[in-house]
Amino acid sequence: MSEGSLRKRNGAGTKSDATKGKSAGNPTDAKQSVGQEATSGGSSTIVYFVVLLVSATFGALVYKDPSIVKGPLYEFLGFEEDPFSPPTPQGFAADLLKRDAVRDAFKHAWLAYERDAMGWDEYHPISHKGTNLTEAGGIGYTVIDSIDTMLIMGLDEEYQRARKWVEEKMDFDRDGNFNTFETTIRVLGGLLSAYALTKDKLYVDKAVDLADRILPAFDTPAGLPLSSVNLAQRKGISSADNNGLVSTAEISTLQLEFRYLSYLTENEEYWDAVEKVMATIKKSSLTNGLASIFMNPEDGRFVLSAIRLGSRGDSYYEYLLKQYLQTNMTEPVYQDMYNFAMDAVHAHLISKSQFTKMTYTSELVPERDRMGQISWRLTPKQDHLVCFFGGSLMLGATTSGAQVHPVSVPPLPKELTKTGKRDWEVGEELIETCMRTHETATGLSPEIAHFRIPSDGLVGSSISQDWYIKGAALGQPAPYDARYILRPETVESLFIAYRLTGDAKYRRYGWDIFQAIEKHCRIETGGYASVINVDALPVEHEDKMETFLMSETLKYLYLLFEDDSVIPLSEYVFNTEAHPVPIINPHRRASFS
Repeated sequence: MSEGSLRKRNGAGTKSDATKGKSAGNPTDAKQSVGQEATSGGSSTIVYFVVLLVSATFGALVYKDPSIVKGPLYEFLGFEEDPFSPPTPQGFAADLLKRDAVRDAFKHAWLAYERDAMGWDEYHPISHKGTNLTEAGGIGYTVIDSIDTMLIMGLDEEYQRARKWVEEKMDFDRDGNFNTFETTIRVLGGLLSAYALTKDKLYVDKAVDLADRILPAFDTPAGLPLSSVNLAQRKGISSADNNGLVSTAEISTLQLEFRYLSYLTENEEYWDAVEKVMATIKKSSLTNGLASIFMNPEDGRFVLSAIRLGSRGDSYYEYLLKQYLQTNMTEPVYQDMYNFAMDAVHAHLISKSQFTKMTYTSELVPERDRMGQISWRLTPKQDHLVCFFGGSLMLGATTSGAQVHPVSVPPLPKELTKTGKRDWEVGEELIETCMRTHETATGLSPEIAHFRIPSDGLVGSSISQDWYIKGAALGQPAPYDARYILRPETVESLFIAYRLTGDAKYRRYGWDIFQAIEKHCRIETGGYASVINVDALPVEHEDKMETFLMSETLKYLYLLFEDDSVIPLSEYVFNTEAHPVPIINPHRRASFS
């Protein structure tokens, strides 16, 4: 498919002296005059301090939100917008050298996989081999996760070979247990995105076959899908590791995919299944607007468990917004759920670091005392996964939090609601924090960062004034927290932030990360590998290349440096695996409120 077919532009005198003839020679008048002056002087002092206090208060408000003054002033002067702000970008030119460097990196990864492990689910670049997720065989996780990236990058030869494999060798009749969530976001999402970009019926046919095999996982008393599904037996499988519970993020991150498939096939069963999940979640919603990370598929209720924006919680919040966007902002129930959740996140999970006041997200962990009373402990821990949230907040600010549609690029203060301004500001701050976690020996961010609080006694560490990798001791084996497994979340936020602002700093940030990946993760014989400790040189690798490197990390980096007419945010919404699907205007609306 030609690169050109993917392109489309995105498209405020003087007062008379009436008492001058008064006599100045009358002593009584003189006494009265002196008394009046004394009284007047005291009153003037009071007035002075009142004015000073009001001025200081008003000044603080203006400092915090200059739009209080700027908006009315520019309106009075006849300006539609701030005349001193940078001009609104009308289209972002591609940085061809950096864009093409990312494309070359993708080819370095893909061609090694194709050479050594074509069709296998996962790739190991050091040992030059592939592995499958089940003993029954693979379903081409890496192939399908990569196809739409090839299309976006204009890699036609690589794409044609991958399509041929899908047509001739992809087989979902595997008698093994596959994760419901991962299979949906990676394989079903990849197939649907490939169709959206090509209109090739092959991908819809394969998507229908896969979706029909996944649907039995929803056959639970509460309609919440089980964690795994046997694709050959078409049977949902409970998770033994979690005592049959299901992850909140996993069950609420299937909706974009099944709803788009329903839209394409006019099969309401797909839409109904995933909408029932959302209705159950809303009915069981915690009164504070947050969601704990586990639910019971038997009764549809939340289970006492941690509350966080990291693993098992992250994409629940992501898809609240994206479901609203997917149907062109026509389902207000998802906007209401998103706004309710964001208010709760700001109230309970957003924190400031001890020294430099970095904005980060904490976790709430439930604890039960000897009397059985439950309390919640705020833990200053942020997964790398959370770094999607900065860009997500900014996207929400310009859509759900906007007064007008579309907003300017970047948005003007008057175009955003109060909550929109809040989310925009915190989103920008979270991205800066995520970039700070790249200040390691390798320039790569660890899997988990902890932030200092006064009671932890960690002042004086050599890593950072504000954050650290827990358990990282000199000369000791690296903890899991220290890994970088080629994750995309920071560059995802950089891509969104750049598209919404046109600020070149986001491209600079992205290029720094890309260069760090090239320097420390690239395997010269082909492919990229995870780094075991981001703060140790020379690096030690883990022999694994996650599928999301080609699906997400390199795709978002490529789009960061590409012209903004490629996959415009006004026309597409990305699933949580970075597979773009079109914004649609369906004939139905949410059946719950």
